Amino acid sequence: MKIQLPNKVKSIIDTLIEHGHEAYAVGGCVRDSILGRDPDDWDITTSAKPDQVKAIFSYTIDTGLEHGTVTVMMDHEGYEVTTYRVDGEYEDHRHPTSVLFTANLIEDLKRRDFTINAMAYNDIIGLVDAFAGLADLKAGIIRCVGDPIERFNEDALRILRAVRFSAQLGFFIDPLTERAISEYCSNLEHISAERIQVELVKLLTSDHPETINKAYELGITKVILPEFDAMMETPQKNPHHDSTVGIHTLRALMHIEKSKDLRLIMLFHDVGKPLTRTTDSFGRDHFYDHAKKGSELTKKILRRLKFDNGTIKKVTHLIKYHDHRPNITPEGVRRGIYQVGEEYYPDLLKIMESDILAKNAFRREEKLEALNQIKNLYEDIVKEKQCVSLKTLAITGADLLDLGEKPSKKIGEILNLLLEDVLIEPSHNEKEYLLEQAKKILASSSF
Repeated sequence: MKIQLPNKVKSIIDTLIEHGHEAYAVGGCVRDSILGRDPDDWDITTSAKPDQVKAIFSYTIDTGLEHGTVTVMMDHEGYEVTTYRVDGEYEDHRHPTSVLFTANLIEDLKRRDFTINAMAYNDIIGLVDAFAGLADLKAGIIRCVGDPIERFNEDALRILRAVRFSAQLGFFIDPLTERAISEYCSNLEHISAERIQVELVKLLTSDHPETINKAYELGITKVILPEFDAMMETPQKNPHHDSTVGIHTLRALMHIEKSKDLRLIMLFHDVGKPLTRTTDSFGRDHFYDHAKKGSELTKKILRRLKFDNGTIKKVTHLIKYHDHRPNITPEGVRRGIYQVGEEYYPDLLKIMESDILAKNAFRREEKLEALNQIKNLYEDIVKEKQCVSLKTLAITGADLLDLGEKPSKKIGEILNLLLEDVLIEPSHNEKEYLLEQAKKILASSSF
């Protein structure tokens, strides 16, 4: 098998070999190359010790010498070069307490997580595949190297990585590996929220975000995201649904584009429903105020998972408005844009469509037609550059000060009254008109 190595990767490998050492591209880059995917990065493994690597190359960075890793710089690009190693005992279900360097490539590959990530390659030897990784790639299997119980006890994050790779590659998980995941997924309690977040986002932004259902079936979400379990177990007995909240959520994930924020929104858009479910005398379920409750709960979840403030703000805001139903008139949509925010409205339209498509067929065409009308009105408003917020109002607080109004909360009140006028009639967004209206407001007895 021939893999086309990037020139800089080939140069590093060839240079190490010329100095009497072994060297290979290893891990995910080999896997992705065989699959015809573009690797995100290229890792190199070698029999050379870190100090030997540093002596060979002019520009290096001490990335993790205690683990045998040196970053070799080639024209301002960094490539991690790691010495073959054998890991010591794992006491925290994540990191080895010690690392021993070895001259044996197979010993190094033996410590890796899955067979498809335990292959190495260089142009001289070709593919080194001691654990049938190539066969598993062809069969579409995620299988641990060696004993899965040992692998997951060493590093519990591998449990979540197995599901993530299944989602990214569209592979199924080997039954023995699945059994070990179910038995040892509680070890994920030892993994940092930051690492959980990274794997969750990679899963959600894959081609198969619905694979989070596998995480539920194996008991993973019970540990890292119990709110999802509550959704999976909450029925929706009403004409618009034929499934639990969780199943509806899985469908919604499949109907939204591969954006981190949008996928997070669809994952949590109904997370408030288990908290708000009521059943009327006819046996019909209702979820009053679930959007607001869901927004509040999502903020807690995202903070727990250490998401950045920008992501939290956007995701929770759009969850709050995901059930948005404006009057289908130009004024109604203008008011909707003002309420939700100009920067958020295009994404809200995508969210609304995904939510409709994830429900059952009851009045679906009617709902999609109503949404299409809202989209058309929105496009007209944007095209005509109609004012839908204070920032595009033709008058500012400074203009009111020029009228003699002293700085006070009245300025904001007047501007909002003028915006109300413009939302009703967009042609009124003219400075001269608004100044006259402002004078009348100031002269009125109520002000």
